[in-house]
Amino acid sequence: MFRFEDPIYLYLLAVIPLLAIIRWLMIRQQKKRLRRFGDLELVRELMPDVSRFRPLVKFVLLLAALALLIVMIARPQFGTKISHEKRTGIETIIAMDISNSMLAEDVTPSRLDRSKMMVENLVDNFTNDKIGLIVFAGEAFIQLPITSDYVSAKMFLSSIDPSMIATQGTDIATAISMASRSFTQQEGVGKAIIVITDGEDHEGGALDAAKEAKSRGHRVYVLGVGSPKGAPIPTGDGDYMKDNTGQTVMTGLNEDMCRQIAEAGGGAYIHVENNSSAQETLDEELDKLAKKEISSTIYSDYDEQFQAVGIIVLLLLIIEICMLEVKNPLLKNISLFKRKKVVTLVALLMVAGAASAQSDRMLIRKGNKQFRAGNFAEAEVLYRKAIEQNPRNPQAVYNLGSALLRQQKDSAAVQQFMDATKLEPNPLRRAKAFHNAGVICQTKKMYAEAIDVYKEALRCNPADDETRYNLEVCKRQQKQQQNQKQQQKQDQKQQDQKKEEQKQNQQQKQEQKQEQQMSKDNAEQLLNAAMQEEKQTQQRMKKAQQQPNRRKLEKNW
Repeated sequence: MFRFEDPIYLYLLAVIPLLAIIRWLMIRQQKKRLRRFGDLELVRELMPDVSRFRPLVKFVLLLAALALLIVMIARPQFGTKISHEKRTGIETIIAMDISNSMLAEDVTPSRLDRSKMMVENLVDNFTNDKIGLIVFAGEAFIQLPITSDYVSAKMFLSSIDPSMIATQGTDIATAISMASRSFTQQEGVGKAIIVITDGEDHEGGALDAAKEAKSRGHRVYVLGVGSPKGAPIPTGDGDYMKDNTGQTVMTGLNEDMCRQIAEAGGGAYIHVENNSSAQETLDEELDKLAKKEISSTIYSDYDEQFQAVGIIVLLLLIIEICMLEVKNPLLKNISLFKRKKVVTLVALLMVAGAASAQSDRMLIRKGNKQFRAGNFAEAEVLYRKAIEQNPRNPQAVYNLGSALLRQQKDSAAVQQFMDATKLEPNPLRRAKAFHNAGVICQTKKMYAEAIDVYKEALRCNPADDETRYNLEVCKRQQKQQQNQKQQQKQDQKQQDQKKEEQKQNQQQKQEQKQEQQMSKDNAEQLLNAAMQEEKQTQQRMKKAQQQPNRRKLEKNW
């Protein structure tokens, strides 16, 4: 298979006919000037050494060399490794329960984290399969549409958290129905719905949804996570979730319901424990599904062909230099072509410049081979060397960002992707760089920055549905994050108010206590004063009783 790596440079070939027209006009002007001396035939006889065709041949050689030089800059390539492969695969939609009960730690490290590890291992085993991701609690939504992009699947998987859905609970029926509608329209391929849950269905209808999926040809597999004995749900502050009565909530795995759903969906129930047996059982069950065969011709590697074109350019220039414009082959006549020597020197410099420009491209190709082999650190080194050769090469900058991303150097990868957007003239490639930067920001919960770069990606490529979907998901996540922050502020405000009320109550109690203490002291003083006054009164009465009575005689006869 033949192709051009940079076909945009082929537009420069429009210069060739323009130069030919200019040359034709110059020849006409030259003939007009010759007619001033006399008849053209007579003038030619007076100049027997002048050739009529050699200048034209030399000009054609220069045009051909220029055209091939442009082709060389466009980087012609041939596919070197051709393989006819029959690719087989299935389609899998994973519906993951992210309700608060999945935070229970009866499996290590928790039900949710254990589920993520299983899905990640499942993705690692996929080769030609497609995968989609749905998260649900009291409601459900699509986290990742069905795709073969396993890197994006892992990125979206790592960002899953119960806070993504405000309505808590467990609605398995809605999740199964949504998963059943999320497959492609391709027929003859096995389609599996993997429900990962602890089996606490609060809404009902899961059996009917599983039967409906089975009628469409979809198998429903249920992975039960947790222990039937139950476990408390940690709240993150060292305490456990409580119900309305103040009792600690104990959430247990409902294995009977999980088995019923799997049986209704024509699949299997698998209990997830702290070992790899569930993973192995799931892989065996998925291997039983029908896999559709697709025969395709794949060119896995391309070789540069600019070297051959460069050799032809050099041969044409050498021929043009050796060909004289006059018929006399004496060396003294070479002095007539000083102007042509300048043109030839410029062409040779262009060839040398193009050849030197290939050094950074050669490093990029080596880096790509290391990247495909999984040697991301070695690929990073080669890409950095390519950037040192040509800092304006957008492909080297973009590939460096991809290598850094695979090594989980997210901040450095974002910087490289954004630098690539400034250098890349192709809007589609620029959109990919914006998209990758947005995915990283979204994974790091930097939703505002992710929304901005997603919008830039859509400006470059409005037809990119995946970016548009990520943008909508990111807006929803940003809104949820804002609601959480607002809720946290309200909770903090309420806590502050409670503390203030408690402080005021304590102050009031202290004041009342002081008042009570003061009243007691006053009462004691008043009682002492009354007792003292009563004592004094009794003393006066006793003294009065001890004095003798005297009668006064009014008549003396």
